[in-house]
Amino acid sequence: MRKTYDFSKGKRGAIIPLRPGKTRITIRIDNEIIGWFRAQVEAKGGGSYQAMINDVLKEHVRRGGEALEAYLRRIIREELGGKDSRSPSYPFSQDRT
Repeated sequence: MRKTYDFSKGKRGAIIPLRPGKTRITIRIDNEIIGWFRAQVEAKGGGSYQAMINDVLKEHVRRGGEALEAYLRRIIREELGGKDSRSPSYPFSQDRT
């Protein structure tokens, strides 16, 4: 090892540049959320929990920011054949919105 090193031509930042279309940010996310995503990745045999979070956010934006409850209601209605859940054939459901 040398006693001194010359860093005058050194550059700050990541050694490996990010792919185009990606931006490095710092955000604060609850530990429970991070834990859930990590568990999902582990259950699938590996991968990136950050990529999974990105995919979930991308899907939310693709749906136009539709609220989760509205999205689930729409999917369930489609699966039930397009019937309106507030019709008399569904006596136990009530629209609580």
